Amino acid sequence: MTVLTSLEQEEIQYPSSDGEPMAESDITRDYMTYGVEALKLHFQGRSDVYVSANSFVYYEEGNKAAVVAPDIYVVFGVRKRQRDNYKIWKEAGIAPQFVLEITSETTQDVDQETKPETYRSLGVKEYFQYDPSGDYLNPILQGVRLVNNQYEPIPVNNIAFDTLWLYSEVLGLELHLVSGELRFRNPQTGEFLKTYQQSEQGRLAAEQAQMAAESALRSLISHLLNSGMNLEQVAQMMNLSPSEVERLIAENE
Repeated sequence: MTVLTSLEQEEIQYPSSDGEPMAESDITRDYMTYGVEALKLHFQGRSDVYVSANSFVYYEEGNKAAVVAPDIYVVFGVRKRQRDNYKIWKEAGIAPQFVLEITSETTQDVDQETKPETYRSLGVKEYFQYDPSGDYLNPILQGVRLVNNQYEPIPVNNIAFDTLWLYSEVLGLELHLVSGELRFRNPQTGEFLKTYQQSEQGRLAAEQAQMAAESALRSLISHLLNSGMNLEQVAQMMNLSPSEVERLIAENE
């Protein structure tokens, strides 16, 4: 076995791209975008969780051919920061614990035969595959979990061919298919995870709804005051404090 010196190891280049497109189809790209954004938002409060998509993971120092590029992966126990690629030996030997591959015609053989063995050898705790087309996997969403250094199937909760869910112990989340659409769900809140855009749209919609409700409330207060009721009576009738009624009146002026 050839042992490389420190200088030789430093001179080895570990590319961050192979020149190929990030994703082979709109569907694959959209699910990768959803997955990485939704998971980043979910773990945004933790500085020790790294989420990435379709970037190179190098797992053998000195061997740039020892590389895999998961569609979506999550690493716990490392610093959350921007990386060109992920070198396991530079991250205290910590490999991704969760991997999700979006399977297609060109990737199905690698996703089902080559990558499982690579991920198992690296200690990836959970490996999921999703087939948006429904042509290559049955069920179209499935996963395995590492038990005694071997992958065992994760139970699938079937509702219909395109509606089912599995639980990820690593993420503490459910992976759902809703009419064929992949979504992550937080079992503690019962809510599906959102992308940045969806989250912002929800925030703006909530703000607009609150503004509309307060506008209607101010109009009602003005009407009641103009009808002869005093501030205390209006406050009692609307189950508000007098100071809150005064605030709403002031905003209406």
